[in-house]
Amino acid sequence: MSPRSPFSRRMGTSHLMRDSPLKKSSEPVREIIPQFYFPNGPPPSKDTIESCMARVNQIFGAHPEGLPASAFATITKDVCKLPSFFSMALFKKIDINNTGLVTRDKFVEYWVDQNMLAMDTATRVFTVLKQPDKNFLRQEDFRPVLRELLLTHRGLEFLHDTPEFQDRYAETVIYRIFYHVNRAGNGRLQLRELKRSNLIAALQQVDEEEDINKVLRYFSYEHFYVIYCKFWELDSDHDFLIDKDDLLRYGNHALTYRIVERIFSQVPRKFTSKVAGKMGYEDFVWFILSEEDKSSEPSLEYWFKCVDLDCDGMIILNEMQYFYEEQLHRMECMAQEPVLFEDIVCQMTDMIGPANEGRLTLRDLKRCKLSGNFFNILFNLNKFVAFETRDPFLIRQEREDPSLTEWDRFAHIEYIRLSMEEDGEDASNGSAEVWDEPGYEAPF
Repeated sequence: MSPRSPFSRRMGTSHLMRDSPLKKSSEPVREIIPQFYFPNGPPPSKDTIESCMARVNQIFGAHPEGLPASAFATITKDVCKLPSFFSMALFKKIDINNTGLVTRDKFVEYWVDQNMLAMDTATRVFTVLKQPDKNFLRQEDFRPVLRELLLTHRGLEFLHDTPEFQDRYAETVIYRIFYHVNRAGNGRLQLRELKRSNLIAALQQVDEEEDINKVLRYFSYEHFYVIYCKFWELDSDHDFLIDKDDLLRYGNHALTYRIVERIFSQVPRKFTSKVAGKMGYEDFVWFILSEEDKSSEPSLEYWFKCVDLDCDGMIILNEMQYFYEEQLHRMECMAQEPVLFEDIVCQMTDMIGPANEGRLTLRDLKRCKLSGNFFNILFNLNKFVAFETRDPFLIRQEREDPSLTEWDRFAHIEYIRLSMEEDGEDASNGSAEVWDEPGYEAPF
């Protein structure tokens, strides 16, 4: 009558399980999960490969020994789906031994075997431009494609006789690209930044559009012309550097001394000129893009750093008052009716609607479409007055074409003004004598 031992109970249960109909018929089969993550994109379909190879065989059939660089644009555009002015960069990427020819097998090895077919356009552009040992793009990586663009684009043919202006144009395009696309601001453009930007669309547009000035993003010659002429006007001694006094003359003395001091303290951005107290051309490009389009995120970040005196990530009333004091003094000197700081604070609070009253963060400014006016009120008197007396016609004009940015409108107006001034100088024969002096480079 004594209970069974635990050992006996376990043995008995085991015996029952062997005879149970619930016993599994076999061991579970281990399933093999197919690969679902492909770092460089999923492999292309069979049809895609066959279509690509048919076109490759057709192109290389006429060049059995290999394609020279001069004939590589067709395969760059038709097969690789890249802008035609990427042909030389792609050619050199494949012809690593500098033989001057790319054979069919070498092309297939690079483009098909390395799975370039499966990549999206942004990844292809990134892969072709970057150095083999780098995972980011530098400014220098864009120079080969811009050099080819200058040689092949019909809208830039007039620059063939002025190589110094070709260099300036290329530099300006690169600076504009890094200003807008390299959001980290470290000079190392990542693939994720490229994918989030509109650069790929601009590259494709400039390849298809004969009128370079219709490509407003990055490549417009008119935009370059305005930037360079503005720099030339300020650079009184033409040493390609400008100081505080030069910058104070910008926009008919629109900026306050205090904001110019902050710019030259290099708080918003370190200068690249490497000359103490001097701003170089690249630094000026960042400044003018930020000054003339305060609706863009790079501009808001630039000016936020200037006004945030203690760099704590917030703009408080004392910091606003520090900059507005000079504005108030200037209004009094110009016999304009001064606007009290208390009234300005109420206006800016209503306009921006900060999460915490009396403290503005960068997030608050990025949420408001009128944030640019906040900075104009603090340190740009001309734009402050213009904002207070807005022309209804101009407001309606902006609403009719919202695709144009503040920079686009500014550059268009300035280009017309500069062109009219140039025509007037040509008519009076006054411009030719100035630019003939040794060491002077005319901005046209």
